[in-house]
Amino acid sequence: MDVYLPIANLSVNGLVIVGLGALTGLLSGMFGVGGGFLTTPLLIFYGVPPTVAAASAASQVTGASVSGVFAHYRRGGVDFQMGGVMVAGGVIGTAMGAVLFRLFEELGQIDTVINVLYVVLLGSIGILMGRESIQAITAEKTGTQVPARKRRHHPLVANLPMRWRFYRSGLYISPLAPLFIGMVVGILTMLMGIGGGFVLVPAMLYILGMSAGVVVGTSLFQILFVTMATTMMHSLTTKAVDIVLAALLLIGSVTGAQLGAQFAQKINPSRLRLVLAALVLLVALRMALGLGYRPDEIYSVAPL
Repeated sequence: MDVYLPIANLSVNGLVIVGLGALTGLLSGMFGVGGGFLTTPLLIFYGVPPTVAAASAASQVTGASVSGVFAHYRRGGVDFQMGGVMVAGGVIGTAMGAVLFRLFEELGQIDTVINVLYVVLLGSIGILMGRESIQAITAEKTGTQVPARKRRHHPLVANLPMRWRFYRSGLYISPLAPLFIGMVVGILTMLMGIGGGFVLVPAMLYILGMSAGVVVGTSLFQILFVTMATTMMHSLTTKAVDIVLAALLLIGSVTGAQLGAQFAQKINPSRLRLVLAALVLLVALRMALGLGYRPDEIYSVAPL
């Protein structure tokens, strides 16, 4: 089923794109990571230009996040106060990211920047996630118990002024910390088309010290609004959002998010994280190799 993408200016197999969306939805429901960190590179591998892939994937993550937020809201797993602060930071970060996107685009380096960011971030996250999963699986096999991590925010967070009480998360910290984290995620979302959850979830756990029960739902809540802002910003500035591509991805992702939430309750979480870590590292390796490929034709002549 060939479908023409007007902004990307190429024809694609619609079923393949729907399948990529379903994969994104599964990851969103299982881990609260939005899934855009895999959607964008997979679209690039498929032949979609990096700028269009990043802009369109952000809009698709919005749909996947809506479904996931409702699933976690029904069980009380969303801290709306914390999410609101992070959304405010995310919107500011989106505006900053738009300036950077235009700057790199004018320099002709935006495609390279997107690829390098993915290699660095995916490689780092994949290694950390894989190490943690292997330790947990080894402990299960040997019968030893992994020491429980104390839920405690980072010392730098404790020193920030103007503390607020975040009752749902069980925290009494400054809103400046989640605001800054939201800004970083907003910049990454604008540049890379990701939901930012694979950065946001660890930051919420290890820097803010949030309760694990509300991390995934709150992450998806922040991702929902930041990706909406990113889509609007891309539409107004870069004009790189391909609505046909985003719609095909959405068809698969909304269903996949519900299935992912169900799978997360049935599958061993340690093995699940190990599979995700392996997948992330494979994508990072493929993108790193792509940066070193020499094209068949170094120069090309395009009509003016």
